[in-house]
Amino acid sequence: MVEAIRRFLKHETSVGILLIVAATLAMIAANTPLNVYYDLLLSVPITVAVGSLAIAKPILLWINDGLMALFFLLIGLEVKREFLVGELSSRSQVILPAMAALGGMAIPALCYAALNYDDPIGIKGWAIPAATDIAFSLGVLALLGKRVPPSLKIFLLALAIIDDLGAIVIIALFYTTDLAIESIVLASICLTLLIAFNRFGVSKLGPYIVVGVIMWACVLKSGVHATLAGVALAFTIPIQTRNEYGRSLLIDLEHKLHGSVNYWILPIFAFANAGVGLSVAQFQSLLNPSPLGVIIGLFIGKQLGVFGFTWLTIKAGIAKLPTGTSWSHIYGMSILCGIGFTMSLFIGTLAFEETGPEYLIADRVGILVGSFLSAIVGYIVLRYFTPKPASNQSN
Repeated sequence: MVEAIRRFLKHETSVGILLIVAATLAMIAANTPLNVYYDLLLSVPITVAVGSLAIAKPILLWINDGLMALFFLLIGLEVKREFLVGELSSRSQVILPAMAALGGMAIPALCYAALNYDDPIGIKGWAIPAATDIAFSLGVLALLGKRVPPSLKIFLLALAIIDDLGAIVIIALFYTTDLAIESIVLASICLTLLIAFNRFGVSKLGPYIVVGVIMWACVLKSGVHATLAGVALAFTIPIQTRNEYGRSLLIDLEHKLHGSVNYWILPIFAFANAGVGLSVAQFQSLLNPSPLGVIIGLFIGKQLGVFGFTWLTIKAGIAKLPTGTSWSHIYGMSILCGIGFTMSLFIGTLAFEETGPEYLIADRVGILVGSFLSAIVGYIVLRYFTPKPASNQSN
């Protein structure tokens, strides 16, 4: 049994499967008599106090503000590594996925805005369909095995990483509340200290983590979303400095976080945020501008943006198709980019956390529908409408 679990966790589709299971359990809990206990669990208050400093939040916000900071820390580490030594370390490698990601953020946002421009509350969700879920999209691609060339997976990974970086910038610029200057100053001091650790070659993770936790608390109190502290911490972790075991500090921390984030934090987040009570009224609400904008943005806008900007970039002679891929591969992958889920749910929470449940619940249903359509149709296109690998054409 233990060995079977280990094999499952090593498989590329395992994270996506766990997210599906967690979201399904949340939907069951929200649509059965268990909903009372589900809501009660997420509203249990937890207070952490050190002297006069106290942070009091329900479990749901500890998950969204605390655990997701670790998710953003991992994303930040991956982004930094890819830009320094990975698939995004040269201009020729970065330009095609960067342009595809730009289109994949801009067109869905415009689709949403076109339907909600006259609604001062609904327009707050413009960034919801701009996100791509790395775990789900790569998980669906992994289900296809050798039917898709390895270069397509690398292209999707690079695109999704840049997409996440764009989402981080959007959160920082557009989803902040009233700012507390004193807390921002304290957070800036912490960030300065972390940069000094980097410059002076501090080779132990302990000092970075301790100051990073203090910075997170300061950012939480500042009005800037606390998860951005995870990104700021990630960008200060050095990749060249080695620890006592001769391993890169950045890569070592990335490996340590990978399992916890993918197999615990993301499923917990999905369970806490995907529980939507479904009713006839909820499905009727999908025709309202906000959830409809999410669905159209994810399912239509994403494929138009990613495929269109990829086509324009290649036709302009700025880049070439990834090795071994065809236009049908690119189109199928563009549809998969419409799987928003984790990041879309997160941005939706930020957009509508203070407006009441009407928009928040309807948009969550829209995210689930748009992501499901993108996953199914993208899989079908890549499975049945792309050239077979050369090794299989004679079979």
